[in-house]
Amino acid sequence: MESTVAAVWEKGYNNYGPWLKEKYKGHRVFKVIVDGGFTCPNRDGSKGYGGCTYCNVDSFTPSVSRNAPTVREQVIQGMERARTGNKADKFIIYFQPNTNTYAPAHYLKMMYDEALSYGTEDIVGLSIGTRPDCIDPEKIALLESYTDRFDVDLEMGMESIYNDTLAQINRGCSHDDLVKALKMVENSKLDICVHTIFGFPWETHEMMLRYADEINRFPQIKFVKFHHLHIVEGSVMGVKYKRQPFKVFSIDEYADFLCELLPRVRPDIVIQRLFGLSDRELLIAPNWGLKKSEIQYYIDQKILSRGVVQGTRFTGL
Repeated sequence: MESTVAAVWEKGYNNYGPWLKEKYKGHRVFKVIVDGGFTCPNRDGSKGYGGCTYCNVDSFTPSVSRNAPTVREQVIQGMERARTGNKADKFIIYFQPNTNTYAPAHYLKMMYDEALSYGTEDIVGLSIGTRPDCIDPEKIALLESYTDRFDVDLEMGMESIYNDTLAQINRGCSHDDLVKALKMVENSKLDICVHTIFGFPWETHEMMLRYADEINRFPQIKFVKFHHLHIVEGSVMGVKYKRQPFKVFSIDEYADFLCELLPRVRPDIVIQRLFGLSDRELLIAPNWGLKKSEIQYYIDQKILSRGVVQGTRFTGL
């Protein structure tokens, strides 16, 4: 057991990849992205139009997923690609694009059931990406109904902890909405993940470091995804950036920031991701000129060279 725990922590943080391998007894687990054709309440007019100002939803979804006609076919094709290209043998079905609880519960059940209908024991998990204002007890109960067969994680976009930022990016919900959603899953069987974005130009360094304190205070948060802000084609922010460029992270600055952030993060929280990356043809800035694996290596090496360890500055709740 000690060797597997050491593998999870060998990079200085509670690393999702080795954590999955340890949890699933050495199997190679891969997330299969599914596009359920959902929209968002700040896209369809329910709360607004245009979506979040940083978002072109295509930039977060591989084109191979966007082109598959049915949910079940996306699952089958995604699993085959992962088996061939990534040597995966276990799979988590991941509803990622847009808001994947933004529909009546009976419709959601139909979609989730279809995704899981491939009938293979190789599917071990279901992951649902959504917004905190599109969560309610009925939808939580629906997701919990799958937990006797699968590990189910609910991923909610925190993005920023500041309501002023959420208003500026046309988020259509407040940080209070996230707090309410987290309260609803306080004693849930679901694994809770929150997603954050660092680098909004009006947020200071100290403001961003405080994200860790806010995340730490919710024991129900099991996973986090950290992203740096990137500017993409087809987004409102992309148009503004082209007119008047603003400061974005260099890779060195972002790695330095993570070296400050990680010691503040509660040590039991599993880090699913340290950065995000859109398709190169959509990316405007920051263009670090590196592949995903090269960015990961660069950040990991900086963390290791500085002796950074997640949680060493966490003082408890």
